[in-house]
Amino acid sequence: MKYNQIKWLILIIPTLTIALWEYTRHAFLLPYISMEAGNILSPILVFVITLIFVRHLFHLLEKIQEELRTEKAKKMVLVEREKLARELHDGIAQSLFLLSVKMNKLGRKHDLDHDPEFQKALQTMQHVHSDTRQAISNLKYESNEELFSWTDSIQHNITELENTHSVSIDLDWHIHENSLSPKEKVELMACIKEAFINVIKHAGTDHVWIEGKETKKGWICLIKDQGIGINQQTIEESRGFGLRIIQDRAREMGWSFSIGRIHEETIMEIKKEMA
Repeated sequence: MKYNQIKWLILIIPTLTIALWEYTRHAFLLPYISMEAGNILSPILVFVITLIFVRHLFHLLEKIQEELRTEKAKKMVLVEREKLARELHDGIAQSLFLLSVKMNKLGRKHDLDHDPEFQKALQTMQHVHSDTRQAISNLKYESNEELFSWTDSIQHNITELENTHSVSIDLDWHIHENSLSPKEKVELMACIKEAFINVIKHAGTDHVWIEGKETKKGWICLIKDQGIGINQQTIEESRGFGLRIIQDRAREMGWSFSIGRIHEETIMEIKKEMA
């Protein structure tokens, strides 16, 4: 049923009800129902009919309005995603490509093709460029929330990470999607991906454990590995840019972030506790 049809029905039904009642009462029911009783029954009848029919119409109207608001919000998100993708492509991606060309020229000019430090820097820059291009590609497509729940989305992302980096990931996820706002879902997934990339780059391992569980006051997410580990001095000296990104994201969302080494395991923890 269309929006305008519902509005007109809401206006017409009470009017039509009282008109039919008054006609029936005066034409057929006067010998049986007094004027006083009829006057009392009129508002009662209108109320009952309104309760039965108009209430349902109001529900349909609210549903349509909610769908319109949702579609408008989705459209605004898509516009912003397209704008961000365009800015990334015209700015960072182009700059990274130019930097890659200049570094390759520099390597050939100074015969750095076999320099391990130069090759490592070149690979890191190429990896950043690849991640940026992938981010641009992801921004251009709308995620289908109706087909994939939050848990399915996590599993999908984990599978992609496994296939891309040839790493085994054990996922144990028990945070219900209703426990997270849409923004929290995006930020938490970004933190998990950044933590995973950090493990791949620095831990020297091919096995990662990711856990998510709810607590009495919120939830907790753990990313664990049994690699070479990381010490507090490294974090304090800010040599881990990926860790700083996670720390900044967590701080902006009001989450706590910690990382430590316990029983030959490096454990990265992101926690939300409500007051």
